[in-house]
Formats: sequence, structure tokens, C-alpha cells
Amino acid sequence: MKDTDILVCQEYCPNLKNIKELKNKKLSEDIIQQLAATFKVLGDPTRIKIINILANKELCVCDISELLGMTQSAISHQLRKLRDSNLVKYRKEGRVVYYSLDDHHILQLFNQGLEHVMEDDQI
Repeated sequence: MKDTDILVCQEYCPNLKNIKELKNKKLSEDIIQQLAATFKVLGDPTRIKIINILANKELCVCDISELLGMTQSAISHQLRKLRDSNLVKYRKEGRVVYYSLDDHHILQLFNQGLEHVMEDDQI
């Protein structure tokens, strides 16, 4: 058998006890859509770079732009997508806008994904 072969049950015999138990734990469609949208936003390499930077320190658009070698406009566009998904937040100080991760859950999500990738990289 090859790794690419799809493995399925040889006989259709769903475990009704498991089905009944798990039916009550299903997520609502709204929650599923929101979660999928979050992962979709995180599926962009530039946004991952921004999350990585903001995981370490609150920064303004100018700083992020310099670190990533991109225009402020391009960074602002990516930050807007992250902000619209509640992944980053901002605060204004005079004429400067500072960005940071929205809350500790974003850092946990990022770190768990990073740990998973780094673990696979060790194999």
C-alpha cells in the first residue's frame, strides 16, 4: 500500500454510540465559518511574517514596513485584513499608529502552529 492510497473502512458500520455522543458536540455553522475565515487570513505568508513580528513587540506601520522590506501601503493593506479578522489591534499615539496582537489567543495559535511545523521539520 502506498502513502497516497486513501484508506476507508472495508465495511460500512458506524458506531452509533460515538455518533450520538459527538452529535451534541458539533460546532454551529457560524462558528465553523468564522474559524475557517481565521485560518484563511492566516494562510498568507506576509501576514504570518507580520504576526511573527508582532508576537515580539508592538510596532508602527513604518517599523513593519522596514523589517519586511515592503511599502507602508502594502503593510497597511495586510494589517487591515488582520484587523478585520480580530487578529491584530491598533492604538494611536499622536500621528503614529501602533499595532499589536489582539490577545494572547493569537499568540497561542501562532506558537502552536510554529511548534507543529518545527516539530515536523525535525523529522
